[in-house]
Amino acid sequence: MIPLELLAPAKNLECGIAAVDHGADAVYLGAQRFGARAAAGNSVEDIRQLCDYAHRFAVKVYVTVNTIIYDKELEATEQLIRQLADIGVDAILVQDMGILKMDIPPIALHASTQTDNRTAEKVKWLRDIGFRRIVLARELSVDEITEIHHQVPDVELEVFVHGALCVSYSGICYASEYCFGRSANRGACAQFCRMKYDLLDADGREIDHQRHLLSLKDMNQSDHLEELIQAGATSFKIEGRLKDVSYVKNVVAAYSQRLDAFIAKHPDQYCRASQGHCTYSFTPNLNKTFNRGFTTYFLHGRQPNIFSPDTPKAMGEYVGYVKEIRRDSFNVAGTASFANGDGLCFINQDRELEGFRVNRAEGNRLYPQQMPQHLHAGMALYRNNDQEFERLLSRKSSERKIPLVFHLESTDDGFALSSEDVKVSIICEHQQAEKPQRENIIRQLSKLGGTPYECSRVELPYDFNYFIPSSLLTDLRRLIVKELQVSERNASCRVDRFPLTGRNVPPIRSKDTACFRDSYELNISNRLARAFYAEQGLSDVVPAFELSHQRNALLMQCRHCLRYALGACVKHGGKKPQWHEPLYLRLGDGRRFRLDFDCRNCQMNVYATD
Repeated sequence: MIPLELLAPAKNLECGIAAVDHGADAVYLGAQRFGARAAAGNSVEDIRQLCDYAHRFAVKVYVTVNTIIYDKELEATEQLIRQLADIGVDAILVQDMGILKMDIPPIALHASTQTDNRTAEKVKWLRDIGFRRIVLARELSVDEITEIHHQVPDVELEVFVHGALCVSYSGICYASEYCFGRSANRGACAQFCRMKYDLLDADGREIDHQRHLLSLKDMNQSDHLEELIQAGATSFKIEGRLKDVSYVKNVVAAYSQRLDAFIAKHPDQYCRASQGHCTYSFTPNLNKTFNRGFTTYFLHGRQPNIFSPDTPKAMGEYVGYVKEIRRDSFNVAGTASFANGDGLCFINQDRELEGFRVNRAEGNRLYPQQMPQHLHAGMALYRNNDQEFERLLSRKSSERKIPLVFHLESTDDGFALSSEDVKVSIICEHQQAEKPQRENIIRQLSKLGGTPYECSRVELPYDFNYFIPSSLLTDLRRLIVKELQVSERNASCRVDRFPLTGRNVPPIRSKDTACFRDSYELNISNRLARAFYAEQGLSDVVPAFELSHQRNALLMQCRHCLRYALGACVKHGGKKPQWHEPLYLRLGDGRRFRLDFDCRNCQMNVYATD
C-alpha cells in the first residue's frame, strides 16, 4: 500500500490547524528565522502546539530551514534544529549543505526545491548524502518526473501542485539581491518577476511596453493528480505560506477530495498518509480563492499562455461580461449570482487591471460604490472577492474524525475493549442482563465528542448478554481513547531519516546536472558548507552571490521563454523574429537585463548588464 500525502502551507498556527481540519496529511511552516519566506515565521511554542494537534491524526509537521546561512548564524541554526527535534517536528526542509556538517539530532531531512532539483543525477546525489525526500523543481514535466523515479526509486518525491510560480528555477534566482539587496535565498524576495518591463532589441527598438513579462499564472494540477501519482510522486505540495486561512481551507479541501476520489478507485494500492476523514460545510472551489489565472505549467511540455503579462494580481473567477451600463449601475450577462460587498475586476483598454467593490446587488444589476471610469459594455468581468464564500469560510467549515471499530468482549474477571492495535480492560463482576443491552452499549461507547475519534461500529460476540453499568462503559471508553492517543504519539516519534553516509559520494561534475557548478550558484555562504563541498571533491569554490556580487552575473534561469511566448520560437513552430538580438528587459528606472536564449536546454537566462 502506497501512502499519498497532501502537504499544506501554514502562515501561522491558525492556518496549520485549519489545514489539518480540512484534510492535509502534512503541514509545512517556517520558524522565526532561516525559512525561505521571512514574513511567515512562527515561534517554537506555536510549532509545538501544531505538532501536538496534527499528530492526533498522524499528520506530520515539516519546518522550513531552507535559507542559506552565514557563519555568524551557524550556532543559532543548530540550536533551532535541536529545539525542533525536541518538540516533535517530523522533518526539516534544507537548502544549505552546511547543515549536514552540524551536530544535530536524528531528524528527517528533506531537500528543499531551493537546492534546484531537476535531474535524476541530482536526486540520486541528494539521496546518497542523507536526504529522505527531494522536493522537485516546479518546471518538471510528468515524463521527467517518471524518469527520475525510474532511476532513483528509493527516495520520496515531492511535487508542487498548486499556487504561485517563481519564473526562475528555485535557489538560483539572484535578481532580487542584485537589484534591491534582498536575497531570495535568504527569504526576502522582492518579487522582481512581478514587475513591469519594456522589452527592447539590440537596436534599442521597443518590442513591448511596460508589461509584466516575467509574471507567471498560478499552478493548478487538481485534474492531473493521477498522472503525478503514476509518475512516482507521493507528496503533493500546495504553495502559499503567506496566504490567509480561507485560502488554506478551500484549497486543502479541494485537493483532499481529489485524492480521496483517486484512492477510492484504487483501494488496494493507495491510502492516505494520515488518519481521519473530513466533513465540510461548504463546497470547495479553487476559482474562488486567490489566483492569477491557472496553468499546468510544463506538466505536458512547453505550452502557450503560462504567463499573465497584464497583471500580477489576482483575477479570480470569470463571472460574465458587461451587458449594459447606466449612470450608477450596470448589468452582467452570465449565470453567476452576486452579493453586496463582492470584489470585481476587469482588464481595461490600457491592459491594466482595474477593480471595484459592489455596494448593492439586485440580481444581475450591480451598483458599485463608485462607477469604474474605464468600464465598457462587452468587457469580461472577474470576481476576486466572493463575499458569500468568504462568509462560509470565516466560520467553522470542517470537522475531521478518525473512525473506530470497537470490539467488546468478556474476560475472566471483567471486560475488554479493543480498537486498532490497542486493548484496555476493567475488572467487573459478570451479571447476566435481564433485557437486551446492545443499544445502551453502543450509545455509551459512541460518546466520543471532544476527541478526534468517531465510532463507526461496535462489535459484540453473538452470545454477549451481560449488564455493564454505564459508568463502567464510560471508563472503558476513556481508557481506550487515552491509549489510542499515546499510541499515536509514540508512532509520531519514529525517526524516519536516511543516515548521513559519512562517505565521499563520487562528485557529479556534469554542468547540466547542476550538482557541482564551479560558481556562486552552489550558494556556499559559510565555513561548514565549504567543508562539505571540499569532502565531495570541490575545494576551490566561489562564495554565494550574496557574498561575492559577481559582475555581469547570471541572475535567473527560466523555463519560461519570451521568444516562445511572443510566437518567435522557430523550434516550436513560431515565426522567425524580426528583431535583432540580444533582447533586453528594462525596468521603469532604466536598468536593463540581457536575455540569452539557450535553445539546447530550452531555457531563457537573464543576465545583469553591469
